[in-house]
Amino acid sequence: MGWEPVRLAVPRTSGRADDNLVHSSLARLIASGAAESRVDLVRATGLSRSTVHSHLDALITAGVVVERGPVGSGGRGRPAHRLAIAPRAGVVLAADVGVHSTRLAVADLGQDLLAEGEVELEISVGPERSLDVLTDHLRKLLADAGMPLGKAKALVMGLPGPVDPRMGMPVRPPIMPGWDGFPVGDAMATRFACTAAVDNDVNLMALGEARALPAEEAPLLFLKVGTGIGGGIVSASGELHRGSDGAAGDIGHIRVPGADDVVCQCGNVGCVEAVASVDAVLRALRTEHGGPRSVEDLARLLRDGDATAVRQVRTAAATIGEVVAMLVHFYNPKRIVLGGLITAAGDDLLAGIRSVVYRRALPLATRNLSLANSTLGRSAGLAGAVVAGIENVLSADGIRGLLRERP
Repeated sequence: MGWEPVRLAVPRTSGRADDNLVHSSLARLIASGAAESRVDLVRATGLSRSTVHSHLDALITAGVVVERGPVGSGGRGRPAHRLAIAPRAGVVLAADVGVHSTRLAVADLGQDLLAEGEVELEISVGPERSLDVLTDHLRKLLADAGMPLGKAKALVMGLPGPVDPRMGMPVRPPIMPGWDGFPVGDAMATRFACTAAVDNDVNLMALGEARALPAEEAPLLFLKVGTGIGGGIVSASGELHRGSDGAAGDIGHIRVPGADDVVCQCGNVGCVEAVASVDAVLRALRTEHGGPRSVEDLARLLRDGDATAVRQVRTAAATIGEVVAMLVHFYNPKRIVLGGLITAAGDDLLAGIRSVVYRRALPLATRNLSLANSTLGRSAGLAGAVVAGIENVLSADGIRGLLRERP
């Protein structure tokens, strides 16, 4: 498994909260491991013991929650039973779609990873063919996990481009030809007969990373440096900030000075993505006699300490650092996280960005700021997709449907 259970957002309850809201709160506390017993639930929700017991009994009767072995040992009185989300209450499907390959996962509502896989897929083939391939692989993963198709309760997909999350479709994605306006969410919801959400891939990475870290590490800004450069923003409350139309964090198209001759795939000139992305570094390293062709080739050069590759990455880091310093003043995050395959090859990118940010940003904005590589690495996107899917299924509306599916 690529990550440990992470925090789930829990809706606030009160003595007069409606039944579905209470059911949602109890289920999320159990799913995230924040509450293992009835006593824990009473303490975490602030609700009366009788209210917690009656709503928990409804979840147990419906087959959403199960009671297992005792919590702890010794002490007086009857031992408390350990609570868990029932393994067969349902599963969520996650897809972290990349430009050249896609990572897939099936997880139960208690965040246990049941099956995962990776498929080589060039998204340039278009949405219809890509979704056919992903559908086949997800159905195979469901079978590998021993789960029938009807157990899929939610599907969450991250795409490497601008996404309108309300419509579930990409919006003029520069590196996804043919995908503009394609109803990805509706198509996948029909194929799996469940809710389907589509988001920018870096948003899901940011969500996964923020929930894996202590709550006090937010606000968080996640930067992915790969074929493009993208950002994901998580608020102090642990929620994604997508902006009015889902475009928040699309930092790759911020213009940098001195690069007016560099044309970006978006059609503008001087975008930081066109100047300092992994693709830009690869172009700078290629010669008529060859050079690295892929991010894997570049990572290998960095691990080998190739001086030319290291210098190009440091140059890119300085450019990215100028943009990040500006974002630090604008958003004042507590933590900045770097993701992407290139960050695993060494600390040159991190060190370069960090040095510029601390030099350029004012002391108040950097007093408590930390910059680090992702703790989840390549699993960040899948972790965020699983979290988003579980929160959807265990929401006040989603839990109502689970309770109707009595075993």
